Amino acid sequence: MLYNEVYEKLEKYGQLHLLKFYDSLTEEEKELLLEEINLVDFDLLSLCNENVEVAKKGKIEPISVLTVSDIEKNKDEYYKLGIKAIKAGKVGAVLLAGGQGTRLGFDSPKGMLNVGITKELYLFEVLIQNIMEVVKKADAWVPLLIMTSVKNNDDTVAFFEENNYFGYSKDYVTFFIQEMAPSVDYNGKIYMEEKGKLSMSPNGNGGWYLSLAKCGILSKIKEQGVEWINVFSVDNVLQKIADPYFVGATIASKYSVGTKVIKKAAPDEKVGVICKEDSKPSIIEYYELTEEIMNSKDENGEPAYNYGVTLNYLFNIYDLEKKKDKQIPVHMVEKKIPYMDENGSYVKPEAPNGHKFETLVLDMIHMFDDVLVYESIRNQEFAPIKNKEGVDSLESARKLLLENNYKL
Repeated sequence: MLYNEVYEKLEKYGQLHLLKFYDSLTEEEKELLLEEINLVDFDLLSLCNENVEVAKKGKIEPISVLTVSDIEKNKDEYYKLGIKAIKAGKVGAVLLAGGQGTRLGFDSPKGMLNVGITKELYLFEVLIQNIMEVVKKADAWVPLLIMTSVKNNDDTVAFFEENNYFGYSKDYVTFFIQEMAPSVDYNGKIYMEEKGKLSMSPNGNGGWYLSLAKCGILSKIKEQGVEWINVFSVDNVLQKIADPYFVGATIASKYSVGTKVIKKAAPDEKVGVICKEDSKPSIIEYYELTEEIMNSKDENGEPAYNYGVTLNYLFNIYDLEKKKDKQIPVHMVEKKIPYMDENGSYVKPEAPNGHKFETLVLDMIHMFDDVLVYESIRNQEFAPIKNKEGVDSLESARKLLLENNYKL
């Protein structure tokens, strides 16, 4: 019986509190709770007991960048290579769309945010417009795989259907749900969200590959001939998707992975910085930057670490598959986690009260020996919407959209 299996597992990991309200649930609720508990990777909880300090960075050095001027010299070659691959059906794209717009004061999937001024123009819609430019040039559809979360999947799928996929071919759009991980308190006890539901959250943007593989879609697209996957985030409205120049340059480089970067606006800008760590490609998060790194200069007197990542990557999925035995690090991230207390009351904390577990796509870069670092023109490809106001907000993104002749 599943109950006995779950009970033994919870007893082993010291999590029997998850069954405290079991007897008060309906039969259907009991079944759902047991299934949810049975799917939890309890090995993650060992991280809570290790009290490991934040891993120290290795030897940090600057990395070579294919600059805008370098790209200009070979752009025709890159374009031909990229378009050829897209026409042949070798390029797909993964949209990371598992988040809500909570930080923007918007309690729906982030991609449903209206970025228009005089008309409705949704974030999802703009991204589809961007990829449609490539579809028209190549006269070929790019398989679009949209990673949602348990919390926003139904709303996202319904939104695309209501809007007729914003003109994209439904046959080339596939939704898949990101794997989830439990949220825990500082003692490693899993939080409950309701009497019959655990507190779960998406397992970070590095979870796209395993989630794609587990649901069988990875095998399916390989059978269709896809070799390259362009992974991109939902919140950058200006980004180019399946960009033929980027695809072609990465193929020409003979590397298995490419990353788009932009010149930083300031040394302390809140973007991850591309570099080499112990001779392998790596990304330093903005909060890890030391004064020495921020102020380092190259031989030309320019900032040595001057390129920020935009969360737009290109992976060769066959070469990535060869790395599957290399475990992607799991990060414990301190968060404010709403939960149900021992009396069954809902609590919404005002300060961090525990940890969530996340994998990051930036750690996947470090699994490779080298990477093509491809510079994008900042004001043409970087307009993220992360904050409610100020820098990287809806207001700043709208200004850049208008600057790039979008109709708002």
